[in-house]
Amino acid sequence: MLGLSWRDVVGHYGTAIAGLVLIAFFLIFAPNFASPTNIVNVLKDTSCLAILALGFALAFTVAELDLSIAETASLAAVVCGWLIQSQYPPIVAVAAAIGVGGALGLFNGFGVTVLRIPSLIMTLGTAAIAKGLAFMITQGIAFVGRWPVGFTGLARGTSFGIPNLVLWMTAVTLFAYGLVKWTRIGAHMVATGEADEAARLAGIATGRMKRIGLLLTGLFAGITAMLLAASLSSAAPNMAGDYLLYAIAAMLLGMTMFEPGKPNVPGTVFAALVLKVLGNGLVMMGAPYYAQDIVLGVIIIGSVAFSASAMKKAAFKV
Repeated sequence: MLGLSWRDVVGHYGTAIAGLVLIAFFLIFAPNFASPTNIVNVLKDTSCLAILALGFALAFTVAELDLSIAETASLAAVVCGWLIQSQYPPIVAVAAAIGVGGALGLFNGFGVTVLRIPSLIMTLGTAAIAKGLAFMITQGIAFVGRWPVGFTGLARGTSFGIPNLVLWMTAVTLFAYGLVKWTRIGAHMVATGEADEAARLAGIATGRMKRIGLLLTGLFAGITAMLLAASLSSAAPNMAGDYLLYAIAAMLLGMTMFEPGKPNVPGTVFAALVLKVLGNGLVMMGAPYYAQDIVLGVIIIGSVAFSASAMKKAAFKV
């Protein structure tokens, strides 16, 4: 932080510092929060949220919103669970979950770039379709069973002493960061999101970049779905429903740190951790269940106020 004024430090790292203070507060004052078991559980809980939020952030990088991520993940989990329940090999179920997510991501990209439907409307429609399909497949009843360890171990197991969920989150984070920061596609995605007309005049295929952003969002939703199903040994048509607001909050909160006003990978992941720490810490301190929702709403409103122009552009620009 050498060479930065205090205003720059606060602007770039103020939210992150506040998050660290919050974590320190719970470590000191919340009963059992600092236990190794609880810390591991918080990190594992963060993993699925961080992956889903990173997908949302990649769509936002190209100035699009994907409000179908939770329903996409729920449908992908249902398909994955049905295949496991039907005794298909785990690799088939995993591929199907990611494939469903990718297919819906492509569908959103087609609607936004070819049919010229605003992403807010397009992805809400996709969410409704995905929700209906998930209930049609399950008839409203979750798939539950003693699923093979080869599948559940993807989320419940450990590798080199590290929970597999944390390794999945790390791998996806590194991929997203490398894509945005170190590849031409990532640079073109950023340029498209910041000024799509200028990017188009510069020779960038902005429509393709938007399709790539929405495709990646769907793929990340599929990965999240597979991990949720493996972790819970179940698949329900609304199992990822609660993740939508948290994923949006993580991305928006991430935009207030490191690269203020821009969706960024480190900020999104750290924000996801802060949100999970907040929820876990409040429970440990005996706060009522609705306190999490109230705090989440405050975070979303505050974050949107910080980046209102970017949200408006992504939601309504045709």
